Amino acid sequence: MTYRVAIIGAGKIAHAHLEAMSKLARLQPCAIADVQQERSDVLASANGLSSYSDYKEMIHREKPDIVIVTLPHHLHKEAAQFAAEQGCHILLEKPMALNTQECDDIISTVRTNDVRLMVGHTQHYISHNLEARRWIRSGRLGRLIMINDRRHQQYDLPGRPDWFFEKSKAGGGILMNLGSHTIDKIQWLTDSYVTRLTASIEYEQTRGDVEGGGCAFLHTSSGIPATLSLSGYPGAIVDETELLFTRGSMMLRTGIGLWVSEGTDYHEVLVEEQVNPFVGQFEDLINAIEEQREPHCSMNYSRSVVAAVEGLYLSDQQGAEITVDQQGCTHAS
Repeated sequence: MTYRVAIIGAGKIAHAHLEAMSKLARLQPCAIADVQQERSDVLASANGLSSYSDYKEMIHREKPDIVIVTLPHHLHKEAAQFAAEQGCHILLEKPMALNTQECDDIISTVRTNDVRLMVGHTQHYISHNLEARRWIRSGRLGRLIMINDRRHQQYDLPGRPDWFFEKSKAGGGILMNLGSHTIDKIQWLTDSYVTRLTASIEYEQTRGDVEGGGCAFLHTSSGIPATLSLSGYPGAIVDETELLFTRGSMMLRTGIGLWVSEGTDYHEVLVEEQVNPFVGQFEDLINAIEEQREPHCSMNYSRSVVAAVEGLYLSDQQGAEITVDQQGCTHAS
């Protein structure tokens, strides 16, 4: 079966989805909508698609099988629910929503209308991450005992839209946007959920009302502790995940390389050639549709990432450790 696909939002990420669809014969993009129709006009013209300013009109007219939602975070809930109510399957950019309550509303609507929804957690489809996960599961380095994840890069870049710096629209700053990737990576690598956390966040970011960085200590349901460090200020770019085992260690630089130590110096591990992670997402979604199941990255899993990020902000506000249960509820320990 060939699936007709419509895109809501003509920003940078829409280009990545279109490129991935060009590699999959079973996906046929048909239309794109953006409130700034000049943006959708340009992208639609370059790809032979119909252009709209109103995504609801687009869905009514085009009747796509799959809708991709690439909107600011505060619009995820409304767009995902509308698409589900029209019987469309959905690929929703991360984070799933602003908060867990909105996630619950989306989940309810998706299940009521018996469609499939996948959140775009691309960490699951990157070759270096997949190889690291295989090493963890193999036990070759012994038992995994801790993870340290650092991600430092300037967040306030000229090309980043203003809504990223409005808490009411983005849900937060670097911890919500890039921190979602970090939480996801830690949970996915360890086959677990964040259960407790303590966070410290600072607000020297001068654009908007969101944070500029933060640190956290995380406990996971597998018993593996992890640290998270994110800084959005100028400086050397760092994106690395250190994994410590009972018989060695691993350095993961997602998208760059994977290095392993079996008791001596690090040596680089050969990793399979990277397949476009957006292609991997689409393949997972198609399989979920045809097998009438949730994607491997389920809605409840995606909700758990939002719950952990919520916990980061709550811990900093209360100056206390926060318990995050596997259903996403957060409360002081």
